[in-house]
Amino acid sequence: MSRRDRPERRCEQCRLPHALCLCAEIQTVSTSTSLLLLLHRDEERKPTNTGQLAARVLSNSRVVVTGDLQRPLPQPLLDPSRRTLLLFPADDAVDVRSIVDERPITLVVPDGTWRQASKARARIDGLQDVTCVTLPPGPATTYRLRAEPKENGLATLEAIARAFRVLEGEHVEAALLEVFRKHVDRTLWMRGALSDRDVYGGIPAAAHAQHLRG
Repeated sequence: MSRRDRPERRCEQCRLPHALCLCAEIQTVSTSTSLLLLLHRDEERKPTNTGQLAARVLSNSRVVVTGDLQRPLPQPLLDPSRRTLLLFPADDAVDVRSIVDERPITLVVPDGTWRQASKARARIDGLQDVTCVTLPPGPATTYRLRAEPKENGLATLEAIARAFRVLEGEHVEAALLEVFRKHVDRTLWMRGALSDRDVYGGIPAAAHAQHLRG
């Protein structure tokens, strides 16, 4: 394990090294739509996870860890007074733009590998009868921190941002992508893949002093 990868040297919230922490730069956004992030246990501590960043931006959000027998899911998981949508391209999924409902919406987003996400609907009680939704077309991913196994695949935060653009408006998408871009660029800088001048929002001076760049 390299010095910069040691967990005790990383912020518990944004998972970047403390000298690159962006928590103070996160502007939270209030929305009527709530986010329920189903975070697979394998993703919980990964510094490249983006779903938890989305939950930090959206004040009306909840993160539930799945796949851990030691931490059973809270019950009830879903609020019956709200319209629940599951963001996943199942065979019976509909375009999120087609949803019309007077009730407030809860958007459920599985966060894990494609295989893990594909099992959420069948394995988690209450999701079997929930409407699945897909995203409208948009730009290709700018993630670049992991290999994308699916053509036209997106990072979890990017997918959430695109859905919330439809459900809540462009300002919510912009707030999410602002944090996403900073997180990705700082991580790429640390890996030696970006120069200082190419990092969106710049690099804190303390990061140079601690020799974080790979």
